[in-house]
Amino acid sequence: MSDIRAVTPDFAVAPQLAPSDMAEAASRGFTLVINNRPDGEAPGQPTSLEMEQAARAAGMDYVHIPVIGGPTPDQVEQNRAAIESAGGPVLAFCRSGTRSIVTWSIGERLAGAQSRQDLIEQGSAAGYDLSGVLPA
Repeated sequence: MSDIRAVTPDFAVAPQLAPSDMAEAASRGFTLVINNRPDGEAPGQPTSLEMEQAARAAGMDYVHIPVIGGPTPDQVEQNRAAIESAGGPVLAFCRSGTRSIVTWSIGERLAGAQSRQDLIEQGSAAGYDLSGVLPA
């Protein structure tokens, strides 16, 4: 299974996952998978439909919010709404995990749920530098 990086007790990010990873993700307690990677970004990448079918077969919910470059305000809101309505821990992924943690952290910051410094520290602990992407 890919390198899953816990950011909070209820949110984790990962680089590209495979359909075969979904059963293990479910066994780790994730209830929602968010795919932040657009279809067709790289050769051999599983499609969103393949990922959705595998996630649902493993008993998890699935949302596809493809982010190209930086997330738009609408994508940040969709991501935040999906996480808020999840019935448990969420696993988000993209090519490297960066778009997933950036999209989540911007949503947290704009909603006032966490301070900029706390988000930067959580990102750093997970191996991501959020200092240049979070609003003050």
